[in-house]
Amino acid sequence: MVGGIPVTTVPRTVVDLAAVGSRRQVERALNEVEVRGLTDPLSIPDLLVRYPRRRGIAVLRDLLREGAEAGGVTRNDFEEAFVPLLDSHGLPRPRFNADVAVAGRFFSVDCLWPRERLIVELDGRAVHGTRKAFESDRERDRLLMVDGWRVMRITWRQLHNQPASIASDLRKALTRG
Repeated sequence: MVGGIPVTTVPRTVVDLAAVGSRRQVERALNEVEVRGLTDPLSIPDLLVRYPRRRGIAVLRDLLREGAEAGGVTRNDFEEAFVPLLDSHGLPRPRFNADVAVAGRFFSVDCLWPRERLIVELDGRAVHGTRKAFESDRERDRLLMVDGWRVMRITWRQLHNQPASIASDLRKALTRG
């Protein structure tokens, strides 16, 4: 009880979410738990042992097993909308919001496939439409290109109006990597 309100621990909340939420919702919750360092003496693996047949436990077990391959946390709805496009076309997930070091500088990129040296930037007008962002995006793209990275920029409208075309282009870019 906190302030007279019944609450559960973070691990128990994730287990409860796994029973009713989508795989992606549970995946995002696990990422948030890791990023925020939310721990409890009774861990999620402990609860998997305690409730082996509870609804959602299989999904949670799979996600924890895949944890080493986790691609990072999506930061916004645009990035989150990109995940189903990848999944529905059988494309590998990138590392989301990853840092890349180039020319003595660090850049945070939306989507990174390091082995293929491919970066996808999901460009919303609100963030990338300013004069400053326009200039810094071009400088960053130039420095990345010189270092051997390929940058593909996708807008919200393109993601929603041309998903098959984007998936096809992305598949080609990943194959050429």
